[in-house]
Amino acid sequence: MSSVLERFLRYVRIDTQSDPNSETFPSTAKQRNLSNLLAEELRALGVADAHVDAHGYVYATIPSNSDRKDVPVICFCSHVDTSPDVTGENVKPIVHRNWDGSDIILPDDHSQVLRITELHDLDQQIGNDIVTASGTTLLGADNKAGVAEIMAAAEYLLANPQIKHGDIKILFTPDEEVGRGTEKVDLQKLGADFGYTVDGEAIGTLEDETFSADGVKITIHGVSTHPGYAIGKLENALKIAAEILARLPKDKLSPETTEDKEGFIHPVQMEGIQEKAVLSFIIRDFTVAGLHGKEALLKSIMEDVLKGYPNSSAEFKVQEQYRNMKEILDQHPEVIQNALEAMKRVGLNPIQRSIRGGTDGSRLSFMGLPCPNIFAGEHAFHSKLEWVSVQDMEKAVEVIVELAAVWAESKL
Repeated sequence: MSSVLERFLRYVRIDTQSDPNSETFPSTAKQRNLSNLLAEELRALGVADAHVDAHGYVYATIPSNSDRKDVPVICFCSHVDTSPDVTGENVKPIVHRNWDGSDIILPDDHSQVLRITELHDLDQQIGNDIVTASGTTLLGADNKAGVAEIMAAAEYLLANPQIKHGDIKILFTPDEEVGRGTEKVDLQKLGADFGYTVDGEAIGTLEDETFSADGVKITIHGVSTHPGYAIGKLENALKIAAEILARLPKDKLSPETTEDKEGFIHPVQMEGIQEKAVLSFIIRDFTVAGLHGKEALLKSIMEDVLKGYPNSSAEFKVQEQYRNMKEILDQHPEVIQNALEAMKRVGLNPIQRSIRGGTDGSRLSFMGLPCPNIFAGEHAFHSKLEWVSVQDMEKAVEVIVELAAVWAESKL
């Protein structure tokens, strides 16, 4: 039987980077290379209905083997794409066996060093086997660790029918990293009552709360004229944009100055010419009221800056991205209780916490599939220092298997 490590090492070598600027779905055709492989491997395990749909989603069902007919249908979900922030081409995974706590210098770029003093949770891994990339790419543990764990758990359940469970749905999504992971998912076709994304960080963590998220786009229309004859006429859209950015708070409301339940206003892109410029922001908070307050502040900054440019104008457009899944999960406490119980049964002390970010589970929850996030063991994601522990991945497989059994035993 393939181990989770063997699967993971195979999957990360497949480039599945998504593209935020693409208008296709999936945003990159290469994501299908992994999706097609996963469906093929599931069918080889005996999952007869495993397939990739027209949009690149993998759907599969492990049929119930329980005598009970009232076991809820649960889904395990991970995403196949990797972040656009760092290249995922030619990933060369390295397994550092029985790590002794010393610095891990990545061989293809010696400036990339994993240090126990600098990377969160690394100090918990002495004696374990650490997987990294080689220094010039990300690793892809976000979220191929989750993919490998779900696949390994599926294989284990199919090989051990004495473990009773209800129908289990498997869902692998494209384009999560560019905010489109649930855009074309068919929940009626999936047919699950509850779900779990396997896309979290530290071992034993269960995340039941996310940011609420909006995007804001400010489009500035300046006044363009020949720079040699511009006196009293030119109102440069780029300078207006720069002034808006310069007026953002320096000591608060930014990713670099906030933590815990604090939200932020974060500029992510600026483009344009002197006639027209566009600023793109992401706004994050754990409450919708907090989102609206930050958007009002940003709009007031824009309007105040424009007072100095009387012939220019700007459009302020807000786009909802996702909402805090806790609002939905609090209505279905059994989803959290069963996950906590599964973690305890495999010897973990579960940690229930919030995500300063979002997952596919945020949108899935509001679409009708309550869906918290289980740890996958991924760390330092979206960077060349990304790492995962083999032992943490193995424990995640145990949790998935045990969680299937807990649902088969639970009384609703």
